[in-house]
Amino acid sequence: MHKYMHLQNELEALLEGNTYKEGDKLPSIRELAKQYQCSMSTVIRTLAELEKRHLVYSVEKSGYYVVKKQSQPRAVSSDTIDFATSAPDPDVFPYLDFQHCINKAIETYKNDLFIYGTAQGLPSLIQVLQRQLANHQVFTQPANIFITSGVQQALALLATMPFPNQKSHLLIEQPGYHLLIEYLETHKLPVIGIKRTAKGIDLREVERLFRTESIKLFYTMPRFHSPLGTTYSRQEKQALVELARKYDVYIVEDDHLADLEQDSKSDPLFSYDSSGHVIYLKTYSKIIFPGLRLGAAVIPDTLTHTFNQYKRLLDIDSSMLSQAALEIYLKSGMFDRHKQKIRRSYDRKSQVLASALLREQTAAGDLFAYQEQRHPGIHTHLLLPEHLSVARLIPLLTKQSILVESINKHYLSAFPQENILKLNASTTKEEMIAEGVSRLVEVLRKASRRGQ
Repeated sequence: MHKYMHLQNELEALLEGNTYKEGDKLPSIRELAKQYQCSMSTVIRTLAELEKRHLVYSVEKSGYYVVKKQSQPRAVSSDTIDFATSAPDPDVFPYLDFQHCINKAIETYKNDLFIYGTAQGLPSLIQVLQRQLANHQVFTQPANIFITSGVQQALALLATMPFPNQKSHLLIEQPGYHLLIEYLETHKLPVIGIKRTAKGIDLREVERLFRTESIKLFYTMPRFHSPLGTTYSRQEKQALVELARKYDVYIVEDDHLADLEQDSKSDPLFSYDSSGHVIYLKTYSKIIFPGLRLGAAVIPDTLTHTFNQYKRLLDIDSSMLSQAALEIYLKSGMFDRHKQKIRRSYDRKSQVLASALLREQTAAGDLFAYQEQRHPGIHTHLLLPEHLSVARLIPLLTKQSILVESINKHYLSAFPQENILKLNASTTKEEMIAEGVSRLVEVLRKASRRGQ
């Protein structure tokens, strides 16, 4: 991470917290350089960026001062702990950065943004994404990259379009992505579920289904699975790619939290694919903000023509203004700075959540089962004994100001459901996570005594 980005994150955290009030004068450039052990030119560059984002302003021959704060922290009950919300934390949304990028996009592209573009996406953004994807070990050509309105649009297109293997059914993990499940069942598309647990997936069952059923694609979240929070091992990834090649089944890899990966040795399924059977999907909504509605789909040569045709008929093109703003956001280095900020925040929360669950599990006995992950994610799950009904637990937890959500929507309606309590800490205050887990487990303990 560049020195000025680190300094910018440090100063921004101070400005957004309670360290400085509006109108306060910042330390001098020389003092900041000494405090953060960097050059004065780095400090000057950082302050210029903060001034451009309207966080500070300069007074000639005087120094830099804090701008009046325009927004207040979210009003959240200090007693309520939210383990239900899966969206990114609004407290770390890059509002000012992206506002600047939108303004810059209008200034740079002018009339080009207000006419129809291409179904594939803004060509200059695609060039930037090609380099971005390479950082995730996804090496591809611009002709294979499509800009979509989030992962959801890409999934809808892939679910309905014909595939060259001339097969008909979709295979999806259970539990899995709830909006895809709702889409498939609403449109009555042929779908088969396959069980995934904290320990992984039964590769023999995958092979049996690939061999005996008409599977055109297998949809999977190899890392940071939602809602389980688990990640496939390298051996599992390699095995899945080999089975896809052997039985001519396409794999749709939803890498929605790729930017949160801390393990430099963890590569996507796409990196192991040499036969063109992996379709790679990435979203920017989960790390920037949900309303952005932009994602990238890397489509194999055998599918690009059909995918382009179906997408053009669906929406002509994705928002040109959002695409242009995202391009500037990526090229300027703002995205890398924000990614480091949210990655550190989520990593700390993930570690606190995992530690709290392991600690409580030791004392809880058979009250719940929690599978420790090598690299824990921001969301995870508990497997509860059958006598502890999640449906009955939710209102009991709500009374104790613990918000959780049912797992039901993550299953196909006819698929047998596990008794899972899912937990997400993305919007939970870090200092409240351990207390929240403790209070949750106490509710489980009392419910177990009552036989609920």
